[in-house]
Amino acid sequence: MKKGRTVDEAILSLPKAEQAIVRRLRALILECLPKAEEKGYYGLGVPFYTRHRMICFIWPSSFQWGKKPKPNIGKLVTLGFCQGNLMSNADGVLKAEGRKQVYCMYINSLAEIQDEQIRVLLFEAEMIDENFGQKKKRSKVRQ
Repeated sequence: MKKGRTVDEAILSLPKAEQAIVRRLRALILECLPKAEEKGYYGLGVPFYTRHRMICFIWPSSFQWGKKPKPNIGKLVTLGFCQGNLMSNADGVLKAEGRKQVYCMYINSLAEIQDEQIRVLLFEAEMIDENFGQKKKRSKVRQ
């Protein structure tokens, strides 16, 4: 059985515009979430970042999302937060779009990436993930 692509292989397969955005987001995530593990999911090499639970992911529009392809008009690269429903989202940059848990933001050019805004979101996502880790530790102590 053929193993899926690695994250690096997946990034190399992207069109140049998507590749630049994904590389920048990946660098920010690796900088802000040093304890997180990067995994390539869905056999496509879609980068997901996990520690206690899934924290976030980068989904380029070149990768099909689900069984039925949806038009990605105005959505070149998605930065998704797996526990987005627990985030403050004070500036409203994260969109639920009918989802209960995963909230996303869309980036269409390298110039749209606001490093500080994304760092704040990543640090908040990391704090939420740490809370899940604390809950696991407490439940083990009680047993």
